[in-house]
Amino acid sequence: MNTITTKRFNMEDISNAINIGLIVVDADSKVLLWNNWIAKHSDIQEADALNRLLENAFSEPVSAAFMTALKNTLAYRLPVVLSTALHRTPLPLYNASEANQPQTRMYQSITITPIQSQQDESCCLIQVTDSSTSIKREKMLRSHSEILKKEATTDGLTDINNRRFFDAHYEIAVAEAKRQKHPLSIYMIDIDFFKSYNDYYGHIAGDNAIKLVAGALQSQLSRATDIVARYGGEEFVLVMPHLPQATAEQFAEKLRRAVFNLAIPHINASPFHRLTISIGLCTGIPENDDNLLNKADAALYQAKQKGRNQYISLPLCETHEYLEQ
Repeated sequence: MNTITTKRFNMEDISNAINIGLIVVDADSKVLLWNNWIAKHSDIQEADALNRLLENAFSEPVSAAFMTALKNTLAYRLPVVLSTALHRTPLPLYNASEANQPQTRMYQSITITPIQSQQDESCCLIQVTDSSTSIKREKMLRSHSEILKKEATTDGLTDINNRRFFDAHYEIAVAEAKRQKHPLSIYMIDIDFFKSYNDYYGHIAGDNAIKLVAGALQSQLSRATDIVARYGGEEFVLVMPHLPQATAEQFAEKLRRAVFNLAIPHINASPFHRLTISIGLCTGIPENDDNLLNKADAALYQAKQKGRNQYISLPLCETHEYLEQ
């Protein structure tokens, strides 16, 4: 800044008018400048901060990362930026809080720059900006992104995984089973006589029945690797890795029983007069991506043909002996 400009303006007025924090310290880290923005957000007045060591000027501790950065700038005369991503609240600075609300530290972005005084002293200029708004915006965007992601992969009626999620997960699960040579179990599940249920009880009751069945199936899963999805209409699909065939069949019976025990009345479903499911199961080490799903679907068709309210299991022939061990 030229001489004419500095005579026209008072630098102290300028430093107090701008909407960022300014601190200047000397080579010993003693405070030489403490503008109004810093005073406002630290609740420490300039008179109480001047000529004190910076780390002692605040009423609370300054972060170790900040002090290390300051010492490095004083020693090596290189600027340092403390980004909000890694250093959220280096200095004990606060925004005004609402009544009866506890104060929380302001998110900050800090730049430490070496400067020389007119007496040729080595000093540091510390610039502090409030990043709270950008951090809140980032959190909102992240939250919104998570909501959109959940909506894209979750069935709107049942709140379990949807067909889109299953298609992506199934592809990954098959590839993993192929690579590690472990068995994968696919369960195709269909609610029995569902069209007649809808016709007799109405679509609202039908939707509620689908939700109850989905909840019963979901409640049986206990491993993070197991997923259930709504495949379409009244049909569901389960993917479960690492199950020997006998264990997979026991679990199929557990699923059938869980829905049967809901005891949802269905007057047109003989002989039990309650809502039931049929299950097609295929267990094996996949070699062709479509084998498991096609076999499970074929098994479901057989379960329907043989009277419903049961499961049919069709192992992959090439892995049958392995799974029997």
